[in-house]
Amino acid sequence: MTNLTGKRIAILATNGFEQSELLEPQRALQTAGAETRVVSLEKGEIKGWTANNWGQAVPVDLTIDEAQPDDFDGLLLPGGVMNPDRLRLSSKAVQFARAFFDAHKPIAAICHGPGC
Repeated sequence: MTNLTGKRIAILATNGFEQSELLEPQRALQTAGAETRVVSLEKGEIKGWTANNWGQAVPVDLTIDEAQPDDFDGLLLPGGVMNPDRLRLSSKAVQFARAFFDAHKPIAAICHGPGC
């Protein structure tokens, strides 16, 4: 992976994200030097989904109301079925993701992630 030192990546997710599709790319981005921030609809933690059951909880760094797309260099959209379904129902989440498209910033959308 390219050296991403100094880059800030937003990870937009909510409860029901596919666990491996958030945690593994997050780890790879951090290993490459990027700073990642989990952005979600609410404060606290969000729970992953793995092997047909709830998985690991991940702390939320910023709510969608606190996060500013201009503060980030790229966006990661993990999949899962529940995660994108919930995010696309939030106009704020859709606007947040759209701001990355409009600014021509890189977006990594995994599996069902493009659905949001």
